[in-house]
Amino acid sequence: MPDPALTPAAAPVTLSGVAASPGTGIGPAFILSAPDLSFETLTGQDPAAERVRLDAALAGSRTDLHGVREGARARLGDDAAAIFDAHLLLLDDPELGAAIQESLTGGANAEAAVHGAFEAFIGMFESLDDPYLRERAADLRDLRARVLSHLLGRPLASLAELREPAIVVAHDLTPSDTAGLDPALVRGVVTAVGGRTSHSAIMARGLGLPAVVGVGEAALAGLTRGTPLIVSGDAGTVTVHPDAAALNAAQAAQAAAHAEHARLDALKGQEGRTADGLRVELAANIGSPTEVPGALNAGAEGVGLYRTEFLFLGRDDLPGEDEQYRAYRAVLEGMAGRPVIIRTLDIGGDKALPALGLPHEENPFLGFRAIRLCLARPDLFRVQLRALLRASVHGQLHVMFPMIATVQEFLDARAHLDAARAELTAEGVPVAADIPVGMMVEIPAAAALSEQFARHADFFSVGSNDLIGYAMAADRMNERVANLYQPLNPAVLTLIALTCQGAARHGRWVGVCGEMAGDPLALPLLVGLGVTELSMSSPALLPRREQVLNLNAAQARELAAHALTLSHAAEVEAAVRAAYPHLTPTDA
Repeated sequence: MPDPALTPAAAPVTLSGVAASPGTGIGPAFILSAPDLSFETLTGQDPAAERVRLDAALAGSRTDLHGVREGARARLGDDAAAIFDAHLLLLDDPELGAAIQESLTGGANAEAAVHGAFEAFIGMFESLDDPYLRERAADLRDLRARVLSHLLGRPLASLAELREPAIVVAHDLTPSDTAGLDPALVRGVVTAVGGRTSHSAIMARGLGLPAVVGVGEAALAGLTRGTPLIVSGDAGTVTVHPDAAALNAAQAAQAAAHAEHARLDALKGQEGRTADGLRVELAANIGSPTEVPGALNAGAEGVGLYRTEFLFLGRDDLPGEDEQYRAYRAVLEGMAGRPVIIRTLDIGGDKALPALGLPHEENPFLGFRAIRLCLARPDLFRVQLRALLRASVHGQLHVMFPMIATVQEFLDARAHLDAARAELTAEGVPVAADIPVGMMVEIPAAAALSEQFARHADFFSVGSNDLIGYAMAADRMNERVANLYQPLNPAVLTLIALTCQGAARHGRWVGVCGEMAGDPLALPLLVGLGVTELSMSSPALLPRREQVLNLNAAQARELAAHALTLSHAAEVEAAVRAAYPHLTPTDA
């Protein structure tokens, strides 16, 4: 029966926007209004006094951001928390700081100096062709508002007032707003602006909240707190003042979704194995110990990728051996004997780390990063390796080196690991006897020489995101070339096939930890090529487990062999769809 509280007081109206996060939400509107951050522009001010005010506002903003970051990490994981790592770094950006200081020196008040400097950077991002980068202007607006709120003594809008279940409606949700969304109270999200790459959309998907964005300011102008709404994150529609028929249909959609979740939940305890008996392990990608419960709840059989760089980002110092040891131990103990693959530091020019003082590079993805950085900085590398080895006695540790391009790099990295083990043994520190040591296959050179690598590495994990980008020379975030970023391109599949063939000759196994692992269209091809471990975001695990359980590995091998003879990604996709007509791509 429809909720009496949602009985329409006016005729239903349907608003259209961008389908940003799937699902159906029903509830009254909660209008999140932006605070008044207007100010008077003053000249002839004392630069030193204004600098003191600014420094206090920056310090307050840093304190806020540390709290928001930890809340985001606990609720959404490290990918979301990294947004606020970026905010913290922006506060110390030298170009932005120089622009603010120039205005202060010229006699401007701190509010005007902050607003003007940020506005220049916002305009630069908004002028970019790449839609993903354009959306990053929202980060700058969010950060500017935070600093201004401290200067003006006016608190930012908060979801703390939300006491009852509701649909959150806003012009846009800043990253800070979305980090505060509570799934226990928020039934859906509606914004006037934004697209699928906006933070509102990304975080709503991470929380499993239905979301429609880009509805338009005028369409939302008439909404008041308590207005009955239905949000369809699948259709991209918002129904205002829904009638009984619309409410019944929405409730039926929710019931169907709940039944689907219940059906998948029943698969949690089942081992990943194809219908004809091939073992395919299904693991989770995580970035911090806080994500372990979510991975286990989704039925993860292990951790296929633990990204250690999140221990290093957003700070002015480097994590010490003990701090790293505690983090690695927490993951290993949390996974209770299940295999945990921990990737050593994968950082470079695209992920700023102030404590290292890395120079700017024109093309950081081809530059001084990951294993190249670690081999050049054995002091940094050895600390991490010692922490990993100390933690190894608390679970089933696998160590993995990123961005390996040559056999010598792998041998050098393993030599550092062996030396760290010898140090700890001499100190009387226990270390696990058997620690498999593997490598990422994300550079085409590593795939081409997989047989030589397999003589030394215990396992391979294909980082499909970078492998595709390097193989096709295409940045998926660049809309001008994003069409060339093709996971199903026969060239990409050939590189994965070479990796599996080289591994098999030496009895090694191959996993995939990039987005291909969670793509239902790619899964039968990967299994058919010889991949026996798939690591993905936790929400994707149960749907992919069901797919594996219903998959015939012999048929998948035939399909993969056929795909390698094709010329175009579209032909491969057509072949997969013909073999498995029920499959659709997923963002999971």
